[in-house]
Amino acid sequence: MSKGQNTGGLMSSAGLVRYFDAEDRNAIRLDPKTIVATGALFGIGILVLNALAF
Repeated sequence: MSKGQNTGGLMSSAGLVRYFDAEDRNAIRLDPKTIVATGALFGIGILVLNALAF
């Protein structure tokens, strides 16, 4: 990269930081453990249904 070329990395990410930093009162709040547990239960359910099919 030449010295005169500016990638603008810091400036382009500033808007995303402000966007994700803002908290919305109407947003659905879920605990990360709930998401992992739901995914695990869904995966186990798929395995059980697959085992019953054979």
